[in-house]
Amino acid sequence: MRRTVDRPTLITDAGQSPGDQLRHRQRRYVAMMSVRIGCLIVGAVLVTVEAPLLWLWLSICGVGMILVPWLAVLLANDGPPKDRHRRNDQWHRPGGQGPSAVGAVPAPTPPATVIDAEP
Repeated sequence: MRRTVDRPTLITDAGQSPGDQLRHRQRRYVAMMSVRIGCLIVGAVLVTVEAPLLWLWLSICGVGMILVPWLAVLLANDGPPKDRHRRNDQWHRPGGQGPSAVGAVPAPTPPATVIDAEP
């Protein structure tokens, strides 16, 4: 099978492997959930020592305990962002063909007319 693109594929253009992406998302999820556990522990300590402005500190910890897990799940399920040049590169072909030429179907040729030379 012959390649249609004349440019070679560079290894730097390759994305992360799915295993690497999964490990990165798992580490980020564990880090964010650790922040949530930290908010829970800090909130419990603040209640036991009866810190000044307790309502303010508990509301900050409460927002951390509610918002951080939601963001952790969203980010854990999200894939890596697409590179802008990769998406645009598929529409530009070498030789000056623009985006309208990609996937264009050539116009059908009209049927040949047969002229009978004999009357």
